[in-house]
Amino acid sequence: MEGDVTIETGHRPVLLEETLAILQPRPGGRYLDATVGLGGHAEAILMESAPSGRLCGMDRDAEALALARNRLGQFGDRVELAHGDFDRLGAIAAERGWIPFDGILFDLGVSSFQLDNASRGFSFMREGPLDMRMDRRGDQRSAAELLARISERELVTLLQEYGEERWARRIAARIVQERQTQPLTSTAQLARLVAAAVPRRAWPRRIHVATRTFQALRIAVNDEMARLMRGLQEAVQWLTTGGRICVISFHSLEDRIIKETLRGWARLEPPRVRLLTKRPIGPTDQEVDANPRARSAKLRGAERC
Repeated sequence: MEGDVTIETGHRPVLLEETLAILQPRPGGRYLDATVGLGGHAEAILMESAPSGRLCGMDRDAEALALARNRLGQFGDRVELAHGDFDRLGAIAAERGWIPFDGILFDLGVSSFQLDNASRGFSFMREGPLDMRMDRRGDQRSAAELLARISERELVTLLQEYGEERWARRIAARIVQERQTQPLTSTAQLARLVAAAVPRRAWPRRIHVATRTFQALRIAVNDEMARLMRGLQEAVQWLTTGGRICVISFHSLEDRIIKETLRGWARLEPPRVRLLTKRPIGPTDQEVDANPRARSAKLRGAERC
């Protein structure tokens, strides 16, 4: 979803044609968009599977789900949406009689709708509260609450593991020093701390110096890695024989989990899936030119045996 843009811009979601080529939506098929977001991929799947294909969509972000509901209303009873987390997709789908599926899509990360909304606290480019929760209706703690309580050693580990940040020790020390005099409450405040902690000569050229720190905190706040592993395990159970799974990721930690999970299933005897992508599919130069946030997207797919 990190490549998604708001509905008003009219741009298509990341790797749309490539995703459709793997999923191969058809009339009469049943599909699950486990991260429906603003509904861009879902809309295309419903159009490709017309007139009788059905789509079930879920998202943990109730605000995005409301926008998707408006966008997909044109498809009537061919689409059904639910507020929920994809690591519980089996239970949610069973409750609603959705399963099994001919295709399942995961589009991971943060949408432009979320990034561009300063009140969500995902972006260092906009002044806003240090929130970062995907589901603000849930009981998970915000990034500000996490930073107020975490020990310096735990913060170093978090930044190293989830952000692959080489300056984790300096950043963690600066954060702990700052919170002794005042709480960390805003995105701009955190971005300034990171910039001050990292030597100017070491700032990355292609990304903002605070990118990895914000990524690490967002992953921790939303428990993204554990949720992804649970979600993949849930998904493969509810695919029909010949059904296909597509996963779009936006950083190496996610892609590593997806790659190892799919390859592990393919190596079983008998194999659980057949790999459809030996290497991840990335965006074309034209797509990156039109939507720079798509540059890190990677797509992997497999077919249930």
